[in-house]
Amino acid sequence: MSNSENSQNQSRPLSRRGFMVGLGGAGLAVAGCANGVGSQDGTRIDARVDQTLRYLYNRYPDTQQLASKATGMLVMPLVTEAGFVFGGAYGRGALRVGGVTVDYYLQTQASVGFQIGAQQYAHVLFFMTDQALQEFRTASGWVASADIKYAFQTMGDRLTADTITSSDPVVAVVFGQAGVIAGAALEGAKYTRIIP
Repeated sequence: MSNSENSQNQSRPLSRRGFMVGLGGAGLAVAGCANGVGSQDGTRIDARVDQTLRYLYNRYPDTQQLASKATGMLVMPLVTEAGFVFGGAYGRGALRVGGVTVDYYLQTQASVGFQIGAQQYAHVLFFMTDQALQEFRTASGWVASADIKYAFQTMGDRLTADTITSSDPVVAVVFGQAGVIAGAALEGAKYTRIIP
């Protein structure tokens, strides 16, 4: 392979196939093959975002109040997390400002430690200040820090009063089909703008 081919391969964005191969094989690829996160189509991503928000608002009505106070929301309809010692997460979603999609994003996250298996979940990042939204949009690759406030700290299905406040720049709600994922952490997840 020539040096120019090598540099082209290194600059390409991570594909779902490359992500799964990087995790270590065919067994993990089976876990993520039907999740639909590999779609390059903005219309499909928007449809999944709409469906995710309907589910969120129906299941957790108090999140509508949180959304009404947010300056923007990043909606990740489906994130696949898999691992065998080395693990990671991968998903695509849309940033909405004023209820309109303004950009599409890819989420990747790597982890090391004892882990076996796979799970799928959705999450929404509510940007509660203009500054937090601006920092997210202008970053070449925004990484979630430990400063994110989680709306649900336990399996309880209600937002607490102190959650719905502008003192927390970014509020996250992480959920799956079985309900709120207790103790879920997005710390270290990287969000990169994409063109579907």
